[in-house]
Amino acid sequence: MVLADAIKGAASILPEVPKPTRKPSLTEKFIWTAIALVMFLVMSEIPLYGIKTLGQVSDPTALRVIFASTQGSLMELGIGPIVTAGLISQLLVGSELIKLDFSKPEDRSTFSAFNKVFTFLFIIGEAALYVFSGYLGTNLSTTTMVIVIIQLIAASVVVFLLDQMVQKGWGLGSGISLFIMAGVALRVMLDLFSPIASPDYYGFFPFLVNSTLAGDYSSVLYRGSFPSLLALVATLAVILLIVYLEGVRIEIPVTSQKYKGFSGVYPIKLLYVSNIPVILVGALIANLQFFSLLLYTRFNPTGTNWLINMVANYVPANVTLGQQGPQLVGGLLYYVSSPRSLTLAAEDPLRILTYVGFFVLFSVLFAKLWVELGGMSAEKAAKSLLDAQVQVPGFRSTTYTVKTVLQKYISAVTILGGIIVGMLASVSDILGVFGSGIGLLLMIDIILQYYQMLIRERVESLMPRLGGLIGR
Repeated sequence: MVLADAIKGAASILPEVPKPTRKPSLTEKFIWTAIALVMFLVMSEIPLYGIKTLGQVSDPTALRVIFASTQGSLMELGIGPIVTAGLISQLLVGSELIKLDFSKPEDRSTFSAFNKVFTFLFIIGEAALYVFSGYLGTNLSTTTMVIVIIQLIAASVVVFLLDQMVQKGWGLGSGISLFIMAGVALRVMLDLFSPIASPDYYGFFPFLVNSTLAGDYSSVLYRGSFPSLLALVATLAVILLIVYLEGVRIEIPVTSQKYKGFSGVYPIKLLYVSNIPVILVGALIANLQFFSLLLYTRFNPTGTNWLINMVANYVPANVTLGQQGPQLVGGLLYYVSSPRSLTLAAEDPLRILTYVGFFVLFSVLFAKLWVELGGMSAEKAAKSLLDAQVQVPGFRSTTYTVKTVLQKYISAVTILGGIIVGMLASVSDILGVFGSGIGLLLMIDIILQYYQMLIRERVESLMPRLGGLIGR
């Protein structure tokens, strides 16, 4: 109780966005959402003052996608501190290390305070880590370090406030989801239309037009790590498959004890834990890459430390090949990292098996962990049904009985869903889909959420009573 009071006291002095005094119209929500998105994208293009060249660390793509960050810009941290703080807060509550009852306004307020304080702590901690680790440069003066840390903290606080503004009802959905979707969509657009030519056009369509005019179609089908026809087809196939899988669900019939004659279904999606396992596995691999690169640049620049080489073996970048940082060529981390192209995968087939196997295995493990700690277990679902005075026909209305019924389905879809999203993310990454495999999964899932949200908002604006029922 003392800790909770202390956290609330600390949270009260931190900046936050108030809730609107009246419910904004759909048009107003669109405007505020657009403002938040434009501000985020603008900050993503503003370089950090004082940083002329980045350190010798390459850009971990998975981490950039998940955290919607842009290397060397004000959005260097992206939404990383917010996401990390949110995950830790939910895990602490889900595991009941912090016991809160979300039916009580006071406990909901306590959780928000915990999340807010954790976010600011991670903002300060990550800003300092990025600077002092040498990631942004190894020859920075003390004054430059302080200036860069202030920039990172200030930009991250702005992102936190933008996320709060959207979530508290000024905008649509979640700022975090909005920024991730925008970041991945931008990457997809660059893969499709980027006019940069060095020496060939990077974007698929400019390259296709140039090849058509030149009468040379030899590289259109596949051109290594650059966008190609094969990558475009794979991207479209993955999108269609994700949309289909999102609609697959098991429907358990339920009836109301309070309103006689009322019946319905309790849906359990095939992708029960959605993309959470993919986010956690991607973050795990990306962080392993990040810290192994820091070890390489600090303690093994010549590649002679056999212990570090066993974990991750790097060689210096080849500037003539367009490489911007040390290249991972061996070690345990090499075999659990994505080849990111069919050419590299074909050179070492074992790497395909180990990478896909690692990704799927940890997707299943994280899926099971998240179901238990994230409040999605059969026991929690059964309690929610009984609290709502809903029962499963033909079964006794006890927590144990309903839990047993739900457990059969939830256990199966948790494992199967983890396997499916793990396979989709890892295999599509190897095929070189636009926006990366993890990014594409996140973007499609967020777009579907926004689609459902817009339908609900539209119905509510036309028929408030019906909209209220849909939103419950």
